[in-house]
Amino acid sequence: MPNLHRYIPMTEQDQADMLATIGVSDTEELFRDIPEAIRYRGTLPISSALDEWSLLEHMKELAGRNADTDRYKSFLGAGIYDHHLPVVINHMISRSEFYTAYTPYQPEISQGELQAIFEFQSYICMLTGMAVANASMYDGTTALAEAGALAAGATKRKQLVISRTVHPEAREMVLTMARGLNLEVVEVGYTNGVTDLDALKAAISTETAAVLIQSPNFFGAVEDLAAVEPIIHNVKGLFVVSTNPMSLGLLETPGKLGADICVGDAQPLGISMSLGGPTCGFFAVAEPLTRRMPGRIVGQTTDLDGKRGFVLTLQAREQHIRREKATSNICSNQALLALCASIYLSTMGRQGLVDVANLNLQKAHFAAEELKQHGFELAFNAPFFNEFVIKLPDGVSVKETNLKLLEAGYLGGYDLGLAYPELAGHMLIAVTEKRTRSEIESFVNRLEESVA
Repeated sequence: MPNLHRYIPMTEQDQADMLATIGVSDTEELFRDIPEAIRYRGTLPISSALDEWSLLEHMKELAGRNADTDRYKSFLGAGIYDHHLPVVINHMISRSEFYTAYTPYQPEISQGELQAIFEFQSYICMLTGMAVANASMYDGTTALAEAGALAAGATKRKQLVISRTVHPEAREMVLTMARGLNLEVVEVGYTNGVTDLDALKAAISTETAAVLIQSPNFFGAVEDLAAVEPIIHNVKGLFVVSTNPMSLGLLETPGKLGADICVGDAQPLGISMSLGGPTCGFFAVAEPLTRRMPGRIVGQTTDLDGKRGFVLTLQAREQHIRREKATSNICSNQALLALCASIYLSTMGRQGLVDVANLNLQKAHFAAEELKQHGFELAFNAPFFNEFVIKLPDGVSVKETNLKLLEAGYLGGYDLGLAYPELAGHMLIAVTEKRTRSEIESFVNRLEESVA
């Protein structure tokens, strides 16, 4: 008979022993410092305990309320995209060696995990054209905030200039970080869907630590990074670029266009949408900034026998060693999701990434042309990757339109009026390689019916 006792988290005897050790008679005494007047003595309004089968049925019912991309065709992007996930990814990351691994502080027992992270770093450097990448960040938005903090520390300046075409949530994250570090954040407007370069020039001074640009930006438009680079470098500030890694299958790397820091979210690279997260951020820098990078770096070395090995390196920048002098307070990485990205890139290969990026580009442009032929107006005519903005007819609500699309089996585009009041009535539409010609044509017809 197997010993089932070890699967019980705490027996009555365990509880009694712990209470005796700390000198209390029962668990009620642990709450004695909480005034009686604010103690809740009733019964919480929750159901009684369910057996395993009933609980599974209940959870299935709750999950069924979500509009997932198995039952609905998604044209919603805005930072999380419905890309194809090669089945090998889930198989590999479900291996217990990866799935249950914690931070690999002990290299002698963590070589597999360390090698996987090292390969992720290598892929990110290849994609971005940067010299060094770290072991990953929580997500793309926090990575951008960390980039702003790094720039302020490296330049010893107190101003960041950020474009309004950067993802609204990322801009909020930068503002939150800036308040804690007493930094000034200046937002620059846009024209024709891309950053207004004249306004950018006017906003930058010798007090500017960095310019933060997203390309493709939140509207899906490709920014002129080559034009931005001299504007900030002429005042010896840093050039920070946030990018969609999928687009780098076609676009020139930020590194070659003069970026000092390149960040983004790896979600398009084999990471499931998961109703909005978790995802995995990446962070790469030019070589002079290596020692200021937040988080961890896995380095390659040789052991006493001359064999290749991997170790965590440059940890002295972290809060558990440098404490209040640390360059960042990030305390972990997204190793499992970084592994998703590595498996995706190794599965697709160099040409495969080019091909899938091209499918995103071509299908998005096909959808845009179809919409124009059905009377919809594109809000901007700047070059775009796999997202673009359309204007709905005057007086038509994006929210109501999306509800109608949902009833027809489609996840419509993002309502830009939520983050950009001046773009009320505008919809941000994403088209990935998963969308077929017939799906695109049917979506356009349904959208036309929904606004009629």
